[in-house]
Amino acid sequence: MQAVDPGEGPKWKPLERNERRVLGVLVEKAKTTPSAYPLTLNALRTGSNQKSNRFPSMELEEHHIEDAVESLQKQGAVTRLQGDGRTEKFRHHAYEWLGVDKVELAVMAELLLRGAQTLGELRARASRMEPIKTQGDLQPIVNALVERGLMVYLTPPGRGAVVTHNLYQPQELEKVQREHGGGLPSQPVVQPAPPTPPPTSVRPNEAPSAAPEVMQPGFREDPPAPAPRTADDSDLRDQIEQLRGELAELREEYKSEVADLRSELEDVLRQLTG
Repeated sequence: MQAVDPGEGPKWKPLERNERRVLGVLVEKAKTTPSAYPLTLNALRTGSNQKSNRFPSMELEEHHIEDAVESLQKQGAVTRLQGDGRTEKFRHHAYEWLGVDKVELAVMAELLLRGAQTLGELRARASRMEPIKTQGDLQPIVNALVERGLMVYLTPPGRGAVVTHNLYQPQELEKVQREHGGGLPSQPVVQPAPPTPPPTSVRPNEAPSAAPEVMQPGFREDPPAPAPRTADDSDLRDQIEQLRGELAELREEYKSEVADLRSELEDVLRQLTG
């Protein structure tokens, strides 16, 4: 576990969009491709514009990266190093800046790189950087980050809950919260159909009290009201939601492994051609 100086405490504050992407890339590459870390300006640009494990897709130019790095450096989140020859390289100080341990940092990095996501998606994606075997292992991490103000729920806690980081600018966070409605939609209450009265018996040779109602042309009888949902319906919906989450996790794990292999290949090629 990464040690945090108790005398200093976290220094984090909301970041601009490009700053969040750059910091997330530095953390990710430090964990997934340590042999190529610290990163050059060009490697940072490539990682920021990477198509996999990123949302939204971005096309940052070198001066955008330079501006973001300079701002992060002033805030104490990034250090500029003199690499081989004249090449400058950059490393993060996110452990101390955020006040987190290594698994918490993996979770924060995924949120910085991908934004709002379900807890199932978050576990699968963060696991490529640090092992998080089950949702039960993730939940105390989420609870700790929420308690420290680094993470927020966008929908009510529970299965399928959506979360994101709290490093947005205030107006950006408000927009994200509006997009997710601030909570899960409520289910309509279905009322049972009223009981049908028993038929009235008619004695022989006795005329009915009223003529039977005749359906007029073009008139359709209303269908019976649907039966109320049962506990079995709720269990089935939960099972379907769980299967969807597991499928999403498998899909993300596959994408992550492919992206890591591609990134490692790109780093090897850069080293060979550099």
